[in-house]
Amino acid sequence: MNRTAFFTDERTFWHTGGTHALLFPVGGWVQPPSSAGYAESPDSKRRFLSLVQASGLAAQLDLRSAPAATTDDLLRIHPASYLDAFRALSDANGGDLGDLAPFGKGSYEIAALSAGLAIGAVDAVLDSRARHAYALSRPPGHHCLRDRPMGFCLLANIPIAIEAARAKHGVGRVAVIDWDVHHGNGTQSIYYDDPNTLTISLHQDRCFPPGYSGDADRGAGAGVGANLNVPLLAGSGDDAYRYAFERIVLPALERFRPELIVVASGLDASAVDPLARMQLHSDSYRFMTRAVIEAAQRHCAGRVAIVHEGGYSEAYVPFCGLAIVEELAGVRTEVADPLLELAIEQQPGERFLAFQRGLIDELAASFGF
Repeated sequence: MNRTAFFTDERTFWHTGGTHALLFPVGGWVQPPSSAGYAESPDSKRRFLSLVQASGLAAQLDLRSAPAATTDDLLRIHPASYLDAFRALSDANGGDLGDLAPFGKGSYEIAALSAGLAIGAVDAVLDSRARHAYALSRPPGHHCLRDRPMGFCLLANIPIAIEAARAKHGVGRVAVIDWDVHHGNGTQSIYYDDPNTLTISLHQDRCFPPGYSGDADRGAGAGVGANLNVPLLAGSGDDAYRYAFERIVLPALERFRPELIVVASGLDASAVDPLARMQLHSDSYRFMTRAVIEAAQRHCAGRVAIVHEGGYSEAYVPFCGLAIVEELAGVRTEVADPLLELAIEQQPGERFLAFQRGLIDELAASFGF
């Protein structure tokens, strides 16, 4: 119970999206990449895990793998027709069944393993085998719809884990906080009419899915009010996330009183990510993690499971991820973030911050805070 559990598996790094340059298929006017190529490559995650190990932090964690999600686990979220089509194409030579979600041969089994790591993380905190847990899941999951993959996401990892926990543990009210820089549209769509699952997405306005912000969405039916979107202006940076936590995220958790908090942890809101334009740094992620832990201590006996989502800067993802896991474990290593001082100096000016705070105040008022 004293250690933070960290779930990872080498096989998740073997998933491939095929031959791409960033996110464009190679061909026509798109030249083959010179190195890693595909944005959702394993490299940032490998380097994150490597830094956890090289820093000595791994010795303070319960490092483990988990079984792949079973067909029954997947069927709680995804229809058999989608799973059958996904498996058939994966068994052949891969392809793409959705929007920017290509996969190669064998990716069905790897995606099921990625979902299994999320299940393992949630199960560990509910079974009191760990204080907190982190799942280094890959491929990610928060864009995946019930019947259609999207944005590198092939299975809805977090909903699969939540429903497995409900089946096994009978857990009721679950809050999902999504700080990936892209809108958590998949998780939102799955729980859109569910009053027992609070979904909060903090994301860059109109980044991905294209042109979509989600700010007008509040849920439907019994789920009205249990779906909160916080679209932030491009470049809004550290202050916007801290203020959004103060004005929206923490009051929402206070009102909802969850039995479990799950975080969709994208690290692509960092100052150097190639797929977004925000300005976060490792201390931003450290702050958000600490805020979630403290909220969980007030509401749900400290039960927090964090599941990895996006993050495409090979050099900087490791430092942001390490900050999160250090907070979970209550350990500070000797690692120094080489970008931190510069990222702090390049935060937006006072007039921009005041304008963004005003927009957050308007959102908070619309949510009743």
